[in-house]
Amino acid sequence: MHYQTKNIEILLIEDNPGDVRLIKEAFKESKILNNFSVAFDGEQALDFLYKKGGFSNCPKPDIIFLDLNLPKKSGIEVLSEIKSHPELFSIPVVILTVSSAAENILKSYNLNANCYVTKPIDLDQFIDVVKTIEGFWFNAVKLPSLN
Repeated sequence: MHYQTKNIEILLIEDNPGDVRLIKEAFKESKILNNFSVAFDGEQALDFLYKKGGFSNCPKPDIIFLDLNLPKKSGIEVLSEIKSHPELFSIPVVILTVSSAAENILKSYNLNANCYVTKPIDLDQFIDVVKTIEGFWFNAVKLPSLN
């Protein structure tokens, strides 16, 4: 059994406050120690990752959950910047979005997204999906910065 010795730093890039609340609630029930940071648009997410403005003391995330439908900069643009930056490239990016369009799925994987998950509309299914993601990424997978 893997015992976690430090908090997992999670960056959630999501503009829907209801989804932010649901995702945080699903993680609260976890035995995994985690710190959540939230960016509500694409520009804010990149400022956080590049430690610009008021984000100069923010931690580097161990994993990023990214919605594609964001104001100011789309999730695809944010993903492209993350995966083209040498210091950010190794951070796993989980696309968590309502879109199931084949074009978005293909673009995301072509930009090196680590996985693509469509948000269910049903509340219970949504929580189950988040818990499944959590179980996989925090129990089965070794994250780069936690090794």
